[in-house]
Amino acid sequence: MSRLYRIGQIVPSSNTTMETEIPAMLRAREAMRPERFTFHSSRMRMHKVTPAELQAMNREGLRCAAELADARMDVISTACLVAIMAMGPGYHRQTEDELGAVARANHCQAPVMTSAGALIDGLRHLGARKISLMAPYMRPLTDQVVSYIENEGIEVVDALSFEIPDNLEVGRRDPMQLIEDVKRLDTRGVDAVVLSACVQMPSLPALQSVQDTMDIPVVSTAACTVWRMLEHLGLEPVTSGAGALLSLR
Repeated sequence: MSRLYRIGQIVPSSNTTMETEIPAMLRAREAMRPERFTFHSSRMRMHKVTPAELQAMNREGLRCAAELADARMDVISTACLVAIMAMGPGYHRQTEDELGAVARANHCQAPVMTSAGALIDGLRHLGARKISLMAPYMRPLTDQVVSYIENEGIEVVDALSFEIPDNLEVGRRDPMQLIEDVKRLDTRGVDAVVLSACVQMPSLPALQSVQDTMDIPVVSTAACTVWRMLEHLGLEPVTSGAGALLSLR
């Protein structure tokens, strides 16, 4: 009998994508490997992707970690990249420590991670020293994301910013539009492309299509999150249709 793993996510209240793309990638893996997964979320209030709302939302993360710990998750992850990266260099490590301490205090030993940290770790795993990315944020927030990634030693050659302040609208963006958007992205000399640097901007339906047209790895923050979850669980980090990081080698 295959083991069942509980996947816990700390999700912005207006996020509609992480609870679709993460399960989709892991359901696809179930067709390839014996492990099975269930999905559980706790929500933090957020409507507009602004610095003030992001700071307020982050304060709710500790409550969410405690709630998921009560259900004895096997892995817990935050599901908002910009909320972490807007707080300053290296903040994902502090967040992981703080949320992990709450989980331990509530008798849950699950590894605790962030989507922001997963993107950094995934790019490093690919050996990417130069990247280009696309994000839905207003330009000042995209610039903060770029600075955060560059502080981790990864150069951002180009970053398209789609300037969508409303988080619900970000989630409604047609992911297939990314196939055309990426043609405007400067990818000369880069080691990887981040199709969506935001876990709310849908990208999974387009991810493999874009990967198939490029000779460098194409990832998304959501795909990196799944990769890191599987690494934490000690499971082979593979699925189908989700770009280079999760492909069978």
